Amino acid sequence: MKLKKTYSSREVASLTGLTARQLQVWDSSGLLTPAIAPHKTAAGGYTERRYTPIDLFELLVLADLRRRGFTVHQLHQIQRSLKDQFGTRLFDATGGGGSVQLLTDDTDVYARTASGGFYNLLKTPTQPLLVVGDEGLLKELSTSLRPKRRKGKARSEKLEGRKKVADILK
Repeated sequence: MKLKKTYSSREVASLTGLTARQLQVWDSSGLLTPAIAPHKTAAGGYTERRYTPIDLFELLVLADLRRRGFTVHQLHQIQRSLKDQFGTRLFDATGGGGSVQLLTDDTDVYARTASGGFYNLLKTPTQPLLVVGDEGLLKELSTSLRPKRRKGKARSEKLEGRKKVADILK
């Protein structure tokens, strides 16, 4: 897949499995605003939201967390904690090679710093955790592109050659 400079809402919805309405609500609530916001045209309509590849990656991670059962409020909390506590954004913590790495046990989301500190972003983002034993039960947050649905094909059909978004962005 070749990266584009920006993606339309329709393309993002197709790649992430999010609906156009979810993208609109997430934009208006400030969870993730597109790089190019819609604006009124001379003809009285509106232009389409446009997302960068980094926006797309972050939306894939947020969509994955949402499918895992995390609430939109929790997604806001994760974004806010990353920004306020660690001065980083979701992309850097999940695939951009930042100083913080996100992990989950499907109940909570944790940040691991380059110095080895662990923080629970949903409960006490400013209080480091004491780590005892193996952290092997935690899964690194990453995501992959959702397959495009083909008309007339079964919903469960997988797109051949599915690639991880992290590999695409490299």
